[in-house]
Amino acid sequence: MNLSEELLAARDAIRQHALDFGLDFFETYFEVLDFDQLNEIASYGGFPTRYPHWRFGMQHEEMMKGYQYGLSKIYELVINNDPCYAYLMKSNSFLDQKLVMAHVYGHSDFFKNNMWFAGTNRKMMDQMANHGTRIRRMVDRFGHERVEAFLDACLSLENLIDVHGKAIVRARPSTEDEIEQEELEASSKVHRIPGREYMDRFLNPPGYIEAQRKKIEEAVQRKKRFPAEPVRDVLAFLIENAPLARWERDILTIVREEAVYFAPQAMTKIMNEGWASYWHSRIMTERALTDAEIVDFADRHSGTLATRPGSINPYKLGIELYRDIEDRWNRGRFGKEWEEEDDHEKKMSWDTGASLGRAKIFEVRKIHNDVTFIDSFLTEEFCEAQKLFVHQRNERTGQSEVAGRDFRAVKAELLSALTNRGQPIIEVVDANHANRGELYLVHRHEGRDLKLDWAHETLRNLYFVWRRPVNIETILDGAGRLLTFDGEKTVARDIRPSGV
Repeated sequence: MNLSEELLAARDAIRQHALDFGLDFFETYFEVLDFDQLNEIASYGGFPTRYPHWRFGMQHEEMMKGYQYGLSKIYELVINNDPCYAYLMKSNSFLDQKLVMAHVYGHSDFFKNNMWFAGTNRKMMDQMANHGTRIRRMVDRFGHERVEAFLDACLSLENLIDVHGKAIVRARPSTEDEIEQEELEASSKVHRIPGREYMDRFLNPPGYIEAQRKKIEEAVQRKKRFPAEPVRDVLAFLIENAPLARWERDILTIVREEAVYFAPQAMTKIMNEGWASYWHSRIMTERALTDAEIVDFADRHSGTLATRPGSINPYKLGIELYRDIEDRWNRGRFGKEWEEEDDHEKKMSWDTGASLGRAKIFEVRKIHNDVTFIDSFLTEEFCEAQKLFVHQRNERTGQSEVAGRDFRAVKAELLSALTNRGQPIIEVVDANHANRGELYLVHRHEGRDLKLDWAHETLRNLYFVWRRPVNIETILDGAGRLLTFDGEKTVARDIRPSGV
């Protein structure tokens, strides 16, 4: 830690203010860096000891250009770790540093208490250093080009994980012994309604018995399939089943571990940034600002919340939704009685003095992610107040235009963009397709078609890892399509969706 005495005093004061407001955060360490140092760490995702890769170099160059041309500036960088690490830019003003510290304590509280971060590695700073050491050793042993080529393929697949894997226990495949036992016992599993023998043909007619037997046989056949049930965590499936060398399996495991670590941040972007913005606003305006800093703070804060037309600012949407929830629960504007009230004037003046707002936003911070946050608390009144709308591109002018302000359309568009972090949902349904060892995937179509050029590159890289042809079933322009990469080219053909 290299904070000046002035910054140390500010940190201690802001930390105490955060505790007084009820925030519960990891011990947080701040480091002051110049732009070059901060830009380098940011390009590695906040982990300076991460493994080397050209992708991080590209991010570094992009950040450098953005800063040089005045297009972007890094104010803070905070890491989900215990203890929590945060970086301050040396060139920022004292007011900026105070604002960033207050913002960071909000993030640290969110990391520690939000349930979607509960399964993340709280010692990831050390783990990233371990990953970097392992990959550097592989480069020394197997050569830079060979390791980088495989790492490139793995990184292109890093979104093919099960983001709910920590919260949902998926069914495990049956062993061969279990399958054989189920086949032997299939007939005895047919449920018969008990009764006297002479009533059996009425209580258990042949059609009923045959239907029961057919259901059992279908269940047995499903368990024979490998995998027995669709697998959403494609990377985990490849780690366990792809014909990889030990070092290749190690790289794929590293990529998946890091993807799982970063996933909750993408799943809670609106909530996390909104929570940190809410608390930096409260701490600064109520406790930490001097009279001389008010105007400059208002300028910084408004810049953080500024929203370009046709886009969503997670800071703005998040903070306003928390404020709306707090206000509604303080006034008692929730529950059956509120929902069923039809009198507009009565609703406008509704205030039961419930004063439950603060407790409610802490509860929301704990259990929700962006999808459930928007689904549960985005109201028609909020949409109108925030002037939210659906936009689309005008093909004639090339400009983005307002397509509608209907509340249901706005909410549906937001939820669609946030579901599975905006990524397509892909599952492995057969690892021995056509009895040729081919991988068969299914795209769970949620109203948006796959981008064909991206799908082609994904299939190419899956082939690189699986070493056999890879198929993906999807829907394009309303019709079933099967895309197959055979090692040389991608072939598309019409199919009837399997509904697996």
